[in-house]
Amino acid sequence: MTPTSRRPAGGSSAGRVAFSLAALLGSGLCLVVAFLAAPALAVAAGLGLGAALVSGTVAVLALRRARRLAVQAETLSGELDALSQRLLALERRAAEAAPAVPAPVPAADPRLVEGLSEVTAEIGLLGGIVRELAVAVAAQDDELTRLKAAPPPRPAPPVPPPAAVAPPPPAILPRDGAVPRRFVPEPALPPLVPGAGRRAEAEARRDGDILDALDGGLEVHLQPVVSLPQRKVAFYEALARLRLGEERFVPAEFMPVLERHGRTTELDRLMLARVTAVSRHLAVRGSDAAVAYALSPHSLFEPGFLRAVGRLVELHPELAGRLILALPQRSWRTLDAEQAGALAALRERIGLALDRAIDLRLDPAALAARGVGHAKVGVELLLREAGRGAEDLVAAFARSGVRLVAEGVEREADVPDLIDLDLPLAQGSVFSPPRIVRPEVLSPPAAAEPEPAPPPGDDPAPARRPFRDFLRRAV
Repeated sequence: MTPTSRRPAGGSSAGRVAFSLAALLGSGLCLVVAFLAAPALAVAAGLGLGAALVSGTVAVLALRRARRLAVQAETLSGELDALSQRLLALERRAAEAAPAVPAPVPAADPRLVEGLSEVTAEIGLLGGIVRELAVAVAAQDDELTRLKAAPPPRPAPPVPPPAAVAPPPPAILPRDGAVPRRFVPEPALPPLVPGAGRRAEAEARRDGDILDALDGGLEVHLQPVVSLPQRKVAFYEALARLRLGEERFVPAEFMPVLERHGRTTELDRLMLARVTAVSRHLAVRGSDAAVAYALSPHSLFEPGFLRAVGRLVELHPELAGRLILALPQRSWRTLDAEQAGALAALRERIGLALDRAIDLRLDPAALAARGVGHAKVGVELLLREAGRGAEDLVAAFARSGVRLVAEGVEREADVPDLIDLDLPLAQGSVFSPPRIVRPEVLSPPAAAEPEPAPPPGDDPAPARRPFRDFLRRAV
């Protein structure tokens, strides 16, 4: 074979070898890429599976909690049915015990009244628990609905194969060769409020003025509670005012200050002493009107405060039936055993009232069982609920013997609406604003010096009194 015939064969063999090497290199590169991308794909799949497991676990826990709350609701409903059956049995017993022929109504059986009060209190407590449980179950249902409607979590996108990362540039060192220190920013200071220091100083000065006024500037103002529609005075309410110089503080201004400094009980003691003097003055003048005073809630937790009130009535027997202590609605709802016992010991000698009502969720029978004779409710609250149960509440109070008082009547146009509601009592500036009690009424009576006897044989001339003496007889 000639040399010219061997060259094509050699050329084709070299081409096949080159093609084989290229194929081997391509396969190796694909294997390397697949090996590097496999962990990233595994991590992405794991994240998606974990998110699905977490959402499923949350849904299962929420469903179990909803079922547990539903079981509790059924249990409470059963207890409520049992209490309702007890109440119906008691009412049936009371109806059977009532005489068929109309006769004078005898005194109610104390055990029956106590049983009805306990059942009513338990029903009210269970009703509140059932309402709270219903709200919780509704919230759980909303959460389950939201979880079911939410779309499943999307899997994380696959991570592309890592590319070659360029090495970080070398750190630039200072010329002296020292390692550069890392910059740490200082914590930011709170922004300065312009005038904050002056405002705090003014508040401190005002607190000091109020405390100074409590020490020497306590005034007593009386505002009558009148009957409707006659507008005749039923009793008075004693209101505290603090005066320092020409400035006079009302309870909305000084009560928060006294609460911060823990001196509300001191105010109640000073006011009770002055209310005692006013009641005695009214008794001397021949008036049968009582005087009411609203205690601070903090005084109820003062050890021995209510027992001290009992001793005050023992020292002044003429106060029996002439003193009324009013407690806020929140205090009547949170009385402990000791406070309830102390009030039960006082109810035979003084009157009790409910004051500062925040809603109309009142139980007239339970209040009457505790000795409450009056309940004061804001006129805005009464008129707002007119037509939505206020008439039934007024009738329930009348049946229980508790007299309802509409306080804060400032407009003459509200008086006919209150009369339409058959409200027995009302209080407000429309009838009379609070009037200050003269200092000589609050001071103890001084011993009168005996007048010299007229000389015998001379007829004493009638003393002439100025017209101002007649005007000073008003309280």
